Amino acid sequence: MAVLEDGKLVELQREPRNLSFAVGDIYLGKVKKVMPGLNAAFVDVGYKKDAFLHYLDLGLTFEAQQKMMEMMTKSKTIPPLSKVPIGGELPKEGKIADVLKAGQQILVQIAKEPISTKGPRLTAELSFAGRSLVLVPFADKVSVSQKIRSAEERARLRQLIISIKPKNFSVIIRTSAEGKRASELDKELQSLLRRWDDNIKKALRAKAPSIIYEEASRTLGLLRDNFNPSYQKIIVNDKAFRDRMSDYVELIAPGREEIVQFYQGELPIFDHFAITKQIKALFGRTVTYKSGAYLIIEQTEAMHVVDVNSGNRSRGSTEQEATAVDVNMAAAEELARQLRLRDMGGIIVVDFIDMNESQHRQQLYEHMVKLMSADRARHNILPLSKFGVMQITRQRVRPAMVIHTEECCPTCLGSGKVESSILFTDQLEEKVAEMANKHQVKQFVLHVHPYVAAYLKKGFLTSILKKWKLKYAKGIKLIPDESLGFLDYKFYDYEGNELDILDE
Repeated sequence: MAVLEDGKLVELQREPRNLSFAVGDIYLGKVKKVMPGLNAAFVDVGYKKDAFLHYLDLGLTFEAQQKMMEMMTKSKTIPPLSKVPIGGELPKEGKIADVLKAGQQILVQIAKEPISTKGPRLTAELSFAGRSLVLVPFADKVSVSQKIRSAEERARLRQLIISIKPKNFSVIIRTSAEGKRASELDKELQSLLRRWDDNIKKALRAKAPSIIYEEASRTLGLLRDNFNPSYQKIIVNDKAFRDRMSDYVELIAPGREEIVQFYQGELPIFDHFAITKQIKALFGRTVTYKSGAYLIIEQTEAMHVVDVNSGNRSRGSTEQEATAVDVNMAAAEELARQLRLRDMGGIIVVDFIDMNESQHRQQLYEHMVKLMSADRARHNILPLSKFGVMQITRQRVRPAMVIHTEECCPTCLGSGKVESSILFTDQLEEKVAEMANKHQVKQFVLHVHPYVAAYLKKGFLTSILKKWKLKYAKGIKLIPDESLGFLDYKFYDYEGNELDILDE
């Protein structure tokens, strides 16, 4: 899934079909080890490495959760939350060994996905996020987003939610609730309460470790958190998912569901909107951004390191400072985009080009702060150090997006020796013949690199593609695909399902 602003790629998400342990998922976990030295516990939620739960992440309402779990065990039914005594809050200076013991079952929510060698990070403070509201069980208060500036609107929203929310549920009012009618907020609150009721029932029958509640797909989650009136089009290449997304947009922005459109073009959707090309240009180790200037981005276990280079820009002594300022300001813009695009988190250290004037260093710092203000991830930026280095921390809840833009040769598999490329069309013809004659598939789509596609289509009547159609099957359709390597190819049926032909 790609987000474009003025045709430029600013966000990219790739979600494997077998993805598990996504942020927001709720599990019934079993405490494996309590570590008093760390004031934390390791919890089994089904991941190969035990998940980490710190004492401070138990939340202030942990005792109420445990009381409900005890009541469920005794009565074998789900008690209404209004009947569960909330009790006192956990002391901030408390010890985890006083609260948890090995073998205990607890409800936990994924706060950070597994990253590198670490298991998931957990919280026991459960929440269900909606478009305008967040529902938090086991507490009884109403909070309003600080981004809603109007005191009157804040008071209206608070009073409204207090009047409709049930006992022992907290509600956080999000920024997008501003200006919403009572009926809209009530409808969303009832939807979140149903989500809680439907999913908590699973905890009664479940055996730890098991999943209790699964967040919506990342795409719907992004729409929920990020949708705003500036969205002009949402284009989807899958009919079933288009319908789901249209329903979701109708729910969060009634009357705007027509912006969800179905893509029916022959080219892959990312090729049609020039996204594949941008991915190849933006995800490498080196990112060129302005007049030959470029960034070098390296990822280590502990941090990301970014080096700013002026490339072939003029280095004359009279304009050296002006060049450094110009290159650094443009680098800040590209870096803010890269942080969001790659979802880089943790510590980011940026080595900008040295500037002598303190006012220029301050100007760069303020520019970076302004650029990052639109970033939804929590972050902190420090002014440039004496060495011209800027330090940034950015919330890390999932692994950074890494896409290798170098293409391994599909013929030599990296050995450096290939058969003559002129023979590639002969090998491809053998595969076409095998598909048509051996497998009796007479209608299929062949995806190849755009250069190869141009070669196969060369000549109107005498093209290689025309000869194949006459010789093997009229239903051969050729599609240039930018995501493929130079001598790579893929076969699909007309419905878009890949057809596997195993190499001999």
